[in-house]
Amino acid sequence: MAELTPVLDAAGVNALLRKAFPDAVPAAFPTVLEVAPGRVRVMAPYREGLLRPGGVISGPTLMSLSDTAAYALVLAHIGDQLMAVTSSLTMNFLRGAKPGDLHAEAQMLRLGRRNAVCDVRLWTEGPDRLAAQAVVTYALPQ
Repeated sequence: MAELTPVLDAAGVNALLRKAFPDAVPAAFPTVLEVAPGRVRVMAPYREGLLRPGGVISGPTLMSLSDTAAYALVLAHIGDQLMAVTSSLTMNFLRGAKPGDLHAEAQMLRLGRRNAVCDVRLWTEGPDRLAAQAVVTYALPQ
């Protein structure tokens, strides 16, 4: 795929996410740390209430960050199009995510006129110890 050029930087994407989710608790909301051609890095701070029995971060938490990271990636590359919506999310849980800040790196696999397909990788211990991987597809506004 040809290299994609972002239209927004991390601050611009964070501002759009706050606009899209005005009722979100700022201290608990994920932050876009970096935007680069065809990818973003996002971090969600660890907080009480994220763990499931067994002492690992819950699946719904991982799925939520996957979706948020993909949305951030799409917004970084198409701009202020808040009506882009998730049309598919396939999650692969690879190992328990130990308590800690949750990191995601999303990479654009395809950006077309009607949809965007993103690969998202999540971890708490380090990018070499993935906790989960997702493929997220967004339908783009026409």
